[in-house]
Amino acid sequence: MNDFTPGTQNRKLQYMQATGDLPHPLTNDYMFKALLQKNENALKHLICSLLHLRPEEVEKVEIKNPIVLGEAITASLDSRIFVLDINVLLDNRALINLEMQVIKYENWPERSLSYLCRNYDQLSRGEDYINAKPAIHIGFLDFVLFPDHPEFYATYKMMNVKNHHIFTDKFVLSVVDLKHIELATQEDREWKTDYWASLFKATTWEELKMLAKQSAVLEDAVETIYELTADESIREQCKAREKYVREVNTVLSERDMAIQARDEMRQERDEMRQERDEMRQERDAAIQKADQQAQEIDQLLQEIERLKNR
Repeated sequence: MNDFTPGTQNRKLQYMQATGDLPHPLTNDYMFKALLQKNENALKHLICSLLHLRPEEVEKVEIKNPIVLGEAITASLDSRIFVLDINVLLDNRALINLEMQVIKYENWPERSLSYLCRNYDQLSRGEDYINAKPAIHIGFLDFVLFPDHPEFYATYKMMNVKNHHIFTDKFVLSVVDLKHIELATQEDREWKTDYWASLFKATTWEELKMLAKQSAVLEDAVETIYELTADESIREQCKAREKYVREVNTVLSERDMAIQARDEMRQERDEMRQERDEMRQERDAAIQKADQQAQEIDQLLQEIERLKNR
């Protein structure tokens, strides 16, 4: 990046004057895709950070599913079309799927595995399976996936459960937990993965400007973010995505409330059944005791009668 070009100087002066809350943080999946689609340098360095590659090792990153920035996208609550993930072809040797997700779907492991399988199944008819490109899915989650096992950057591979031998390196699933950046390891910090996560989680211009001081790449990314937020058509699409997220969260919240109400009713029913069974047991015990006492009285009367007739 040339810091002395007039255009760059103007952009830097503009974003340096920006203050307060970001109109749309990068946890907005539209803004996330817009940044990485518009700024190939940021996309390349992000992938290098995640895959532990040096920038000079990567010649080309190509987005295979670009969108027309600013144009409306179609999304419904029951949509099965994932239009805002980012499919990247890395040097024609690996397929990488990047996704920002803020909605806490309870089926995320299954969803992400589905994305990964779709990405891996790219062979043409008759092509040898050995030619299958490695497929990597990386989800940036603004929720904790496994509360009992929190981890900032986790990577999963197919392996032997006994000796941990890797079955294949061509099928990889990773998760970046944006809620636990503080858990970044020394390795994560060395590869600046925590910086990228902080960029995606930033909610104010002050946070972005602090990050921009860390490297020319992040500064370039912040300049692009400023350009994107200045575009009214992009802001409208970001608003639409936020509206969609609110609608989904409302549906999920109502579903959770309905499930909770159902479970409470079932629990109350089970408690009533248990209470009824206990009352029946007490009644049966009382009847059994009364029968026993009546039998004892009969025996006593019989003994009295026998003694009288002796």
